[in-house]
Amino acid sequence: MGRSEREAVAAGGRLYAAAQAVAGDHGRAVEAVRAALKPICDAEAEQALDAIPVTRLKEVTEGRLRLGEVERSGLRSVRQVLDAGPYRLRQIPGVGQRTADQVVAAARQIADAVRETLAVHIDVERPEPRTTALVMALQVLVEAGPDARRAVDTAAALSERLGPLLTEARPAAGRLRPLLMRGERRARAREAVAEVRRLTEEAAGAGVPELLAQASVDLLRGTSTEAAAWVDFELRSAEYYSLLAEISGRGPDTAAAEGFLPDEVAGRVRDQQLDDTHRRVSLRGYQAFGARFALAQRKVILGDEMGLGKTIQAIAVLAHLAAEGHSHFLVVCPASVLINWTREIEARSRLRVLPLHGPERHEAFADWKARGGVGVTTFDALRGFPAGEGGELGMLVVDEAHYVKNPKTRRARAVTEWSGHCERVLFMTGTPMENRVAEFRSLVRMLQPDLAEAVGDRHGVSGSKAFRKAVAPVYLRRNQQDVLTELPALQHTDEWEELSASDEDAYHEAVRAGNFMAMRRAAYARPEKSAKLNRLREIVEDAAANGLKVVVFSNFRDVLKVVTDMLDGVRGKGAGQVFGPLSGSVPPARRQQLVDEFAAVAGPAVLVAQIEAAGVGLNMQAASVVIICEPQIKPTVEHQAVARVHRMGQVRSVQVHRLLATRGVDERMVEMLNNKTRLFDAYARRSEVAESTPDAVDVSDTAMARRIVEEEQARLGAAARRESAGQP
Repeated sequence: MGRSEREAVAAGGRLYAAAQAVAGDHGRAVEAVRAALKPICDAEAEQALDAIPVTRLKEVTEGRLRLGEVERSGLRSVRQVLDAGPYRLRQIPGVGQRTADQVVAAARQIADAVRETLAVHIDVERPEPRTTALVMALQVLVEAGPDARRAVDTAAALSERLGPLLTEARPAAGRLRPLLMRGERRARAREAVAEVRRLTEEAAGAGVPELLAQASVDLLRGTSTEAAAWVDFELRSAEYYSLLAEISGRGPDTAAAEGFLPDEVAGRVRDQQLDDTHRRVSLRGYQAFGARFALAQRKVILGDEMGLGKTIQAIAVLAHLAAEGHSHFLVVCPASVLINWTREIEARSRLRVLPLHGPERHEAFADWKARGGVGVTTFDALRGFPAGEGGELGMLVVDEAHYVKNPKTRRARAVTEWSGHCERVLFMTGTPMENRVAEFRSLVRMLQPDLAEAVGDRHGVSGSKAFRKAVAPVYLRRNQQDVLTELPALQHTDEWEELSASDEDAYHEAVRAGNFMAMRRAAYARPEKSAKLNRLREIVEDAAANGLKVVVFSNFRDVLKVVTDMLDGVRGKGAGQVFGPLSGSVPPARRQQLVDEFAAVAGPAVLVAQIEAAGVGLNMQAASVVIICEPQIKPTVEHQAVARVHRMGQVRSVQVHRLLATRGVDERMVEMLNNKTRLFDAYARRSEVAESTPDAVDVSDTAMARRIVEEEQARLGAAARRESAGQP
């Protein structure tokens, strides 16, 4: 044994040290979160225990405790009992050692139960030092991302294997020790050196040293400023809460997170591995379970309530299958969400994504067939593509699957044909199926025909538990109240739409006229073909199916009328009662009356309101879905409008959908406002000056309008010239 052995052991030692360093860096980052979380939990627990009367201690001991003397002493709450402790309790006349110990033990039992059920809510509108410290500690782990988690897991596995091997191999790497070793010990050392060399070379080939080094850098980087941490939290609150639940151990009830599946199915799903190599974001526990469910059961329906992240669960499944070597995937969705799908896949995974839509869809389809990736297409376009054969399609994902509930339609037949050629199919729908057994059976028939025949109408009639048990092999649904323990949260979604041909015509007319305001509302000028209006209707119907109330905001009264007319037309299809429009011309007393009537409705309802008229002074906590019809010139207008819904008294998470059109005024406004105001607004919006004079933090309306009009006239003029010249 000589130089070669010494070099192998040295390389193994460096790799082991890097693995240990990553584990230590990650451990310190986690401990920083726990340290920041403790005072928040302590304060919330104390507040909760203050509200629990001493008499509740009897329940813990099944009525055996006599608390009359304790109450007469002035100790009214469980917290006061804990603060007093056994010594002070023994000073109370009539309370002996045994009773004092029993009282304190019962109080501690209640305190433990309270701490286990605490759900920390980070209030972005009311930041204070303790929550700021928590957000900043969490940001370190959020910024490090899934790669850091992968590095930590890799480091743990390497440390477990390399540690004992290096101990065994080091004598063989010395200059004199090999001469002193004999027989079996010498052979073991040689074997250990060989194994260290193999592991080190294998790790180098897989890029592990670089992965570990980058993870340590990311975990040690820290945050830049408090404001930057809060801005990042607003943008990625789901990732923050996911980490918080994991570190605190206060995630949702396991049975709820697993959709109350029978043990046999849930156990099989838990055993399913989930590779995150091609994924850029972390998953919440229930989301990881949903992805595993799709993988383990192969052909399924994911029916989570809207707002729970069905899209990211689907992307996680595709990323896992890509890591296993699958190359082709297909997502079928309504045209209104096609752009969102492509953006989500690009942002949240490393998968190649290709829209198979529009005039050049057949050329794009040929490119997808040749090169692979995730093809994203529409129900209508799918009919024009030949269904793949030979198992080349790794998975077919069908979003808004209730669109194909009628098996007689051409879109349903196309989906059925493609499903038949694919071993893995994921249907997604936020519409609850329990009371739609006939529709559900139709969807299941495309996936698992034998199970479809076994699902009868009686299962829906007998209640959701019986229904879920019957359909467990194919259907998973979770509700917000069951799995989002940190409610109420605020979820922002930008809904990017491609303008229809009719929308484009109206937009071009507004650009030629140099009319900035007409450009902003051109997407609603021709309602019968409006892409934004179509998406708005889908969101409202989805919310209504889940029993949620919706507020629709727009800056323009004519847009509000178009929206109201459309919603009145679909009210009979489950959109709920429509209130408004609530505009600046409506007297203040009548505005409040409309809001009160909207809140009083037992089921789903929609309130249509002008954003500036309704954005101040009115509280709309009854709603949990907000739709903003167009981006606003002043960011504070949107913030104030959303705050009417997401505020004290809100008991559900609030989902904000901002309707945006690609390649035009919306995209330019979003770019300009994000670049110029996001970070400054994060500072200013939390200051007294900003609250009293919101205009102070907004960019100039006139300057923005003039610049966008000029740029759009130049862009469309250049496009027209290329078209007339026959250029692409």
